[in-house]
Amino acid sequence: MKKCCSAAVLAVLSLLSIVGCSSNQAIRTVDGKTIVTNGKPQVDNDTGLVSYKNAETGKTEQLNRDQIKNMNELQN
Repeated sequence: MKKCCSAAVLAVLSLLSIVGCSSNQAIRTVDGKTIVTNGKPQVDNDTGLVSYKNAETGKTEQLNRDQIKNMNELQN
């Protein structure tokens, strides 16, 4: 029983360390806007949409990949 609990605690701590290391990104659009994301954006290759959490509003948003000029990791 103790071994099982130790494994569960280790798994939770590992997950938290991964989440804590996610960095913000800057998305620059073709029309000149810069969007700062909270964490790394997710690209859906089937639909061509990029999903991200807007760091300013806290809302999850999407952009078409063809509307993005580039994405860069920000130094925190």
